[in-house]
This record gives sequence, C-alpha cells and structure tokens, in this order.
Amino acid sequence: MKNFILFLTLFSLSLSSYAQQDLPNVDLTSIDGKSVNLKNETNKDGITIVSLWATWCVPCLKELDAINEVYVDWQDETNVELIAVSVDDSRTVGRVKSLVNGKDWDYKVLLDKNNDLKRALNAASIPLTVLVKDNKIVYEHSGYSPGAELELYEKIKELSQ
Repeated sequence: MKNFILFLTLFSLSLSSYAQQDLPNVDLTSIDGKSVNLKNETNKDGITIVSLWATWCVPCLKELDAINEVYVDWQDETNVELIAVSVDDSRTVGRVKSLVNGKDWDYKVLLDKNNDLKRALNAASIPLTVLVKDNKIVYEHSGYSPGAELELYEKIKELSQ
C-alpha cells in the first residue's frame, strides 16, 4: 500500500511538471495598432491571466464581465494582471475597440488576428483561460459557466503563495 501511495504521488508530481509549458513567443497587436510580444507583456512579479475571447462569443463576454466586477480586488490581493486576447478575424476585429471601450474593461487587450496564439496553444474553442507564472503556463481552463471566475481566483491565490 505504501508503494502504491508513493507511486501515485510521484505520478501526480510528474503530471503537474509535465503540464507546465512555456508561454508561446507570439507577436500580437494592441488595440492601438502597435506590435507587442506576449511574453514581454506578462506580469513579471506574479500571475498573468491570458484570456482568449472574441466579440461574437457570448460566454467569453460573460466571463470577462464577471472578472471585471472583481478585478480590482483580485489585483489588490494577488497582484494578478489580465490580458484579454481577441481572436476576432478580419471580418469582426473592427468591433473590438468599441466593445472594450463600451464595457470599460480595465484589462490589457491584444489582438490575435491571424490566430497565431490560438494555434500555438492548441485552443479548440474559446473562451480559453490560461494562468501564466514566470512565462510558464501553470493552469488552463476552457469554457465558462457562472461562478467559474471564483474557481479561477482560488487557483490564482494558490499559485500566488
């Protein structure tokens, strides 16, 4: 029995270390049209939430709105930063800036017009929420349901310690 527990412990440790991958080195565009490298934009002193979303994705908007309501508190308590990366294509990317301004989100918003980041993360669907620490992906969650932001915050607090 002790050997089995030891095996499970070692196995779970290997899975958690295996799960960490480098944040892709991808150039994106700010909503003001400037080229930025995602790795240079992450929080060097803590956790960065990278949220892939689109203007047409209702669950994405609900998730970002829900986080926006508590974002200032999250920042005060954990120093977390959020980068909202729009994966809108050439047909819908023009809506991003006005939507962001209308929602008054306090996030850094970047554009992934060619889906380079989405492909690099193997994102089959959005919203995709990724937690990054020291330019390593330490947590990933796909989809959104009400209350998921609370689970996300618990993970942020755990990783911030």
